[in-house]
Parts: sequence; structure tokens; C-alpha cells
Amino acid sequence: MSETKQEVVKGGSFLIEDVAAESVFTPEDFTEEHIMIGKTTEEFVINEVGPHIEEIEKHNFDISRRLLSEAGELGLLGADVPEEYGGLGLDKISSSIITEKFARAGAFSLSYGAHVGIGSLPIVFFGNHEQKSKYLPSLASGEKIAAYALTEPGSGSDALGAKTTAVLNEAGTHYVLNGEKQWITNSAFADVFVVYAKIDGEHFTAFIVEKEYEGVSTGPEEKKMGIKGSSTRTLILEDALVPKENLLGEVGKGHVIAFNILNVGRYKLGIGTIGGSKRALELAAKYANERKQFKQPIARFTLIQEKLANMATATYAAESSIYRTGGLFEDRLGGLSEEEQKDGREVAKGIAEYAIECSLNKVFGSETLDYCADEAVQIHGGYGFMAEYEVERIYRDSRINRIFEGTNEINRLLVPGTILRKAMKGELPLLEKAMKLQEELMMMMPEEVGTEPLEQEKYLLKMAKKIFLMVAGTGAQKYQQKLQHEQEILSNVADIVSEVFSMESVILRTEKAIGKTGLEKNNQKLLMTQVFCQEAFNRIEAHAKESLVAMEEGDSLRTMISILRKLTRHTPINVITKKREIAEVVLAEESYVV
Repeated sequence: MSETKQEVVKGGSFLIEDVAAESVFTPEDFTEEHIMIGKTTEEFVINEVGPHIEEIEKHNFDISRRLLSEAGELGLLGADVPEEYGGLGLDKISSSIITEKFARAGAFSLSYGAHVGIGSLPIVFFGNHEQKSKYLPSLASGEKIAAYALTEPGSGSDALGAKTTAVLNEAGTHYVLNGEKQWITNSAFADVFVVYAKIDGEHFTAFIVEKEYEGVSTGPEEKKMGIKGSSTRTLILEDALVPKENLLGEVGKGHVIAFNILNVGRYKLGIGTIGGSKRALELAAKYANERKQFKQPIARFTLIQEKLANMATATYAAESSIYRTGGLFEDRLGGLSEEEQKDGREVAKGIAEYAIECSLNKVFGSETLDYCADEAVQIHGGYGFMAEYEVERIYRDSRINRIFEGTNEINRLLVPGTILRKAMKGELPLLEKAMKLQEELMMMMPEEVGTEPLEQEKYLLKMAKKIFLMVAGTGAQKYQQKLQHEQEILSNVADIVSEVFSMESVILRTEKAIGKTGLEKNNQKLLMTQVFCQEAFNRIEAHAKESLVAMEEGDSLRTMISILRKLTRHTPINVITKKREIAEVVLAEESYVV
């Protein structure tokens, strides 16, 4: 998707390498086809789904089922399904745009997302030709609906601790499955479930299970805080008979499917949160212009403006970093041979290269949406607490995203763990960079920073990467193999990594846009980049200081804090005036504008 041909980027390499603006994918790179797909999806969601959201919230799943079929007729369910199996075989940016636009559909977007993502993709990536031929055409058309059954009452984050069992019958024709899968999305109306079970109680394996198979049933609907319009039930397997040809992938390799699907799920969830954040901002801006207090619209009050500016800035950072990841997928998959592109396992492997970025997208996107939803309710005041206002539903629906697809805590632990694993394998020369930095820091002199647009932000980014190396390097050196038990340090490191990725993403996106269409047309982007980088850098400094104080003491700590002061020395900008400028544009357009 990038304009210049380049070497395929390694996952996590942004921490130690400089990245050229031309090499990253940004929403400004959408093609006419991308824009058309987005418009088609948006019109479907507003005109066809919108009028039925209240009925869907009351568990009228016949409507959900019908709307999914209609989405299938428009091709909106087949973006990730290859053409030879009845899909459209679109690029990953196209399927991302569809996912973002569906976010406005509330809990129905979850029914859609579970079907096209975690429900169908295991078969797309890991199914054999017979399985793909049998299931994918009807899943792409919406004739059949898919669900994903991994979680159990006793195993959530520890998916491999599953108790569901599978035993081959005496005739050798069917596997007999026993167990319960909990909180299964789409379970009221799904036809096909991807189920994980342990063959003979030990070999963790995936199966394609049809609703009509003997011994398959579902429990009652769960009563949930939010996402009420999605079906969530327990899948019950009581001597369920599953044909042996429905074993998905290889015996004992279910974890390969589960972890690869989680990568895609995390990325797609991140994409969905962008759509939700934009909608929350739009509703908040409209309300701020309409609501009068003290004889003037509350939009005139600068504290309300600050909230809107913060929402817009966080959304810009999330959008920039998550679509950048989509571009990485495209570049990686574009480097595969024609034969490899047809091999779902190779595609999944290509996406898995960016497991770090997928976790970052999920955490940052879900926390951005939670923030935007919360502030949208606050701007609405008491009305935001009333069920007839859309922001009330957005607020309740948002909360699950920090739990879905691996909790944000699990994802925070995965980020530094994956980085260190790549370093130990020699895939990322982190240890060499950390050693080199130690020598450099002792002789470090203050640097003159230019005043041209983005120069200060690029300097902060450069220092942020050094801070990451210092904190992560200190932790690895001090704790070695025991670092995995220092979860607070690991979480701080993950947050520093997240801030670095987002800072770099907004800088590169803004730089690329200015290079194409000039500074004047991209002033809003520049303002949001300046504000985001300043505040992200402040957060990085706080995470670093807390970590160093936990790891060092005495003279060693004093030396470390002194080095941190050198790395964080800069002239701060006036974010208050810049936020007022950002808010002015948001209020004028009553929407997310870049």
C-alpha cells in the first residue's frame, strides 16, 4: 500500500529504526474504491440498520439475522473471503474500512464483527479445500452465520486451560465433544461454531461444529451491562457428534489458530473503536452547540472545548496508528508469491509478524473509545445518563472492549514479552542498541531543536525511543528471566511502547500530508500532532520515573534520574491555546475533522 517499494518491515522495529513518512499507510491514501466501499457501508448502516437498533437491543434477533443476510448481498460479509470461495477477496484496508463504518451500528456491529472475523477467518486461514468449499460461500453470502467458541467458565485469559474434551468414537467417524463454552457471540442464531477442545484431554485442537449436530445446544441469553443487541449465550456440548473431517488444522495445533485469530481480532477491534470514537465526538460536538446554559451554548466554555479537543486528538492518534498497522499487513502480504497468498496459513503468519502492533492497537483503541464515550456523556450532562440519548448506549457498549480479545492487562504483558522474545531470537537488535545507548548517555550533551513544523515532535520521539531502551534495558539487566514477574514494570514499558508508536504514527501521517498538500490544508493535523506528542511525552516521563525508582536505589537511582532529566529536557508548548484551535474546527463542522 505504500508509494515507494521497500523492504518488508519487521514487527516492533519502529522502536529502534527511523521510519520514512512515505513508507506508512495513512487514511489520506484511501483510493476511490476504498471511499466507495466506506460510503456503501455507511449508507447501509444508517438507512437499513439504524431504524432497527432499538428492536435489536430488545433481542429481536430475527432482524439481526435478516440484516446480516442483506449485508451479505451487498458483499459486506465477503471482504476477507477469497473469490474462489464466494467472497470478494478485498485488501485488508477495504475490510478495515467496512469494520470502522459498522461501528455506528452499536451491538449489531458486534454480530457482524464476530461473523466475518473470529467466526469465519479460522476457516479462511486454516481450513482445507473441502472445508472452505463447504462453508465459506454461505458465510460470505450471509446464508449461514458463524460464531467462535474459545472461552470457558474456568479459562478466559488462559485459553489453553480449556476443559472441553474430544474423543474419537470407536467407528473412527466422529469426534465426541463434551464441555461448555461461555459468552459466545451470535450463539442464538449462529449455524457454524469454531470450537476448541482437547483430544483425549490433552491435544488442544479446533473443530468446525454445526448447530444441527446431535448434542449441540445453547443456554439462555446472558444479561449484560452493554452490547445488549448482540446474542451472548453458553454453547453446550453433550456427547456432541462432530464428523472427523471437521477437525480444523492439525491435531494439537489449536493454539496456532487461536493465537493467529486473536491477532486479527485485536486489530479489527481497534479499527471498530475508531468508528465509535468518531461517533461519540460528533454527538458531543452537536450537543455542545445546541445546549444553552448561562444564556450561551456550552460550546463557548473553554473546558467543554478542551474535552472536544482531547477526544479529537486521541482519535487522530488511534486512527493514525491503527491504519498504519493495516498498511503493514498489506505490504507484508504484497510481498508473498501468488501461491503463498492463496495459502491462509501464510497470510496468518504475515499478520502474526505484527502481533505487537495488534496488541497496541487493541489497547490504545479501546481506551480511546472509553475516554471519548465518557467525555461525550459528561458533555451531555444529565441527559447523557438517559437511555433515549445515543451516548448512553455508546458508554455501556464501549466497556467490553477492554476485556474482549485478551484483556488490556494481558495485552500489556504480551507487548514487552514479544519484544524481548524477538530480541533473543536476533530478529530485533534491541540488546545491542541498549548497550550502545549506555555509552552514549554518559556523554550526552543538550541538543538544539529547530523551530520548523514537527521538528520539536521529532526530537521528543527520538528521546522517547531512548527512554524506552533505557527502561527496558535496565529491567532486562536487573531481573533477567524473572522480569516476567515484575508486571508493573512490564505494563509501564508497554505504555511507553504504545506512546512511541502513536507519537510516530501521528508525526509521519502529518508530515506526509504536509508534503502532499501543504501546511495550510493540514493545520488541524499539525495542532493535534503537537498536542498529542507533548502530552504523550509527559506520560512517558512519568512511566519511566516510576519504573526506575522501583528498579534502582541509592547512587544508581540518582544517576538514572539524572539521565532521565537529560532525555526529557525540552521547551514545553502551550497546549491550552492549541486545544482551543482544535475545538473551534470540531465545533464548526460538528464532527471529527482532519
